[in-house]
Amino acid sequence: MILCYTTSFMGNALNYCVGFIVVPFENGISKVGYYMANRAEQLSTIRELLDENEELKARVEELTTENTLLQQDKYELIVLRELYNLDNEYSSYEKTGARVISRDAGNWYTTFIVDKGARDGIEIDMNVMAEGGLVGRVTATGAHWAQVKSIIDDDSYVSSQILSNSDILMVTGDLELYERGVIAFSQLVDSDDEVTAGAKVVTSNISDKYLPGILIGYVDTISPDSNNITKSGTIRPAVDFKHVSDVLIIMKRKDVAEDD
Repeated sequence: MILCYTTSFMGNALNYCVGFIVVPFENGISKVGYYMANRAEQLSTIRELLDENEELKARVEELTTENTLLQQDKYELIVLRELYNLDNEYSSYEKTGARVISRDAGNWYTTFIVDKGARDGIEIDMNVMAEGGLVGRVTATGAHWAQVKSIIDDDSYVSSQILSNSDILMVTGDLELYERGVIAFSQLVDSDDEVTAGAKVVTSNISDKYLPGILIGYVDTISPDSNNITKSGTIRPAVDFKHVSDVLIIMKRKDVAEDD
C-alpha cells in the first residue's frame, strides 16, 4: 500500500491485481449483505404473519363458539315452538314444561330424569309428551326430579286405538325393533281391512295409565296373525327417541281424571 501510495511503480498492474481480488470480495459482501437484509425482512414478515395467524385462530374459535351457541339457541327455539304447538293441540290438559337432565346408558331415551318433581306437583303415572306426541309416563319422583319411562321400553304397554275408526290395539315397546325406528302393535281387530300404513294411532279411552287421544305414531307395517282374526305390525312413533331434551308433563293422572 505504501509503495502504491508513494510511487507509481507498477500502478496499473497493482490496480489490476487489487481489482481482481477485492471487487469479487466486495461483490460477495454485498450479496451476503443483501441476502441478510432480505432474510431479516422475510423473518419480520413471517413473524407478522404468525401473529396475524394467531389472531385469526382466536377469532375463528370465537366465531365457532358463537355459531355453536346460535345453533343451540335455534334448536331450543324449534323445540320450544314444537312444545308450544303441542300445548295448544292438547289445550284441554293442564301441563308443565320440564327439561331432561340425565338418562340411562344406551342410544335411546328409554328411561330418563327431568328437572321437575313432587315439589312441583309431579306424581307417578302422569303422562309425558314431547314434539308431536306421547313419550311415556312418570314412574318415580323426588322433591325436584322425576323419572320417566318411555313407550319404547321393553316393559311398556299402551292400550291404543286407530284414530279414524276407533279400532283397539295394544302398543308394546321393543328396543330391538326401535333400532329400525319402530315399535310393535298387536291384537288389532280389523275385519273390514280399513287400517292401512300411515293410519294415526292414539291412546284409547280404556287405557289404565294414559289419558285418551294422545298421538302415539303412525302405522308402518300391518299383517294378519295366524288366527286370521287379529292383526299385528309396527308403528313409527311421533317422537324421536334419539333426541329428547324438553317435555310437557300433563298435570293429571288417568285415574284422577276418571274420578273427576
